[in-house]
This record gives sequence, C-alpha cells and structure tokens, in this order.
Amino acid sequence: MIRTFSRLLRLALVAAATLIGIAPLNIAHAADVATPQKKILYVTRLDLPANASERNKELQQKGMASDTRVRTHLEAMGYAVTFADQSAPPANAEKYDLVILSSVVQSRELTDTAYKDVRVPMLTWENDLFDSLRLTGRKKGEVYGEVEKEHYIRIVNAPHPLAAGLPAGKTYVYPRDTSMGWGTPARSAIVIATLPGDLDKAVIFGYEKGATMDYDFVAPARRVAFFLDNLTFDQLTPIGLRLFDAAVVWALAPAPAKN
Repeated sequence: MIRTFSRLLRLALVAAATLIGIAPLNIAHAADVATPQKKILYVTRLDLPANASERNKELQQKGMASDTRVRTHLEAMGYAVTFADQSAPPANAEKYDLVILSSVVQSRELTDTAYKDVRVPMLTWENDLFDSLRLTGRKKGEVYGEVEKEHYIRIVNAPHPLAAGLPAGKTYVYPRDTSMGWGTPARSAIVIATLPGDLDKAVIFGYEKGATMDYDFVAPARRVAFFLDNLTFDQLTPIGLRLFDAAVVWALAPAPAKN
C-alpha cells in the first residue's frame, strides 16, 4: 500500500509539474536524488593553556558562546558544522567544503598560517589575519583594521550574489554603532560593500578561485572577508544576516569554469 501511495504521489507531482511547465522527469525523480550535506570546518579557540588569565578565560567563553550561535544558525541553513581548535593542522580542512576562521582565534598564533593554502573555500571575519591569508597587505591601520563605532555600510556591487539582492547604497547591518572590520584588498578582489565614508575600506569582499590576491598569491579556492567581530553576530539586523548567509552560500558555490 505504501508503494502504491508513493507511485500515486509521484504521478501527482508529474501532473502538477506539467501544468506549470516544469520538466516532469526532474520532478518525478526528485525524491530519489539525495543532495549531499555540505560540511563546514569552523576554526575557533576551543582550548586555553592552564595558566590563562581570568580575562582570557572570560573572553574565550564569550567568544565560544557567540561561535556556538553562529554554528546553530549554519546548521539551521542545512550545513554540517564541526568545531576545531586553532591548533589543529590546517591540512584537515581539505576534507571539508568550507573553512570558517572565527575572530575568536588568537591571530598572533596563526601568523602566516597555512590556512591560506587550503584548496577549499574560506570565510573569515578575523581582520588581524587578513594579511596572513593574503586578503590584504601587511600594514595594519592602513590596509586592514577595524572601526570602533559604525552600523552602516555602503553596497557598491549590487548585482553580485554576495550582495544578497540588496540595492546599491547605504544600509545598516547593526541596530547601533559597534566595531566593524575592514580591509583594502588587491585589485582582483570582488568588493561588495565598504564603510559609508571611505570607499577604500571594504567590509565585504571576496576573491574568485585563481584570482591574484595580495603579494601575488593565487587564490586556491574562493575567499570571503566579512565585517563581524567576536561578539557581533547576534547584533546583525535582518539585512546583515542576509549578507552573512549570502557570503556562506557564495563561498560554497562552485567557481565558474575558465574558458
């Protein structure tokens, strides 16, 4: 009886597809095609040394609480997310579809990190690693950094998928002023949004696979830089969250084939 019901349901789907002009073959077999779940390696700071100060412990706990909420959001999007400590070998990333480097990591312990070489897409909001990842040059305060008080950004590349369908112009991504990371990337970067008063300071930008990043480094896979700070994910407005989701989706999408 279950088999009969399944067959009737399939026939109904085919009929409905025919009425609205969708190829019935695709609908008929939709139930038989399993879409593999994308896997994300989320690199953060899970472990602290035994002699860590109380302040460092507090910062790590708050950071992990925020990262856990990001993970919950990503899982709600349908991704399988695995936390990894910053001390884990970057080569482990090759088993995943996307690497996320949280700003909770200790950037000084990841200077010139081998994560820049991984051949899977990467998303990060740790602006202190922009130089090590070749997203920008090395002069902090000149080509990367953060502003302490801002809640607006300016969309400058509305047609691109990273802009999440938003129109060009000024929009707010936080309800009130908070810290926001920025970078001045290489010319081959895809700049999506900048600080509203400084078009040289990009707050959302990416590199296509094969693009020449800073220091003539060739991107092994897609790279995306985002403006978040350690604890600001929860403060994103619906527009800010929409841009975050677009960053994840674009990073994971297949890069276009070169002619």
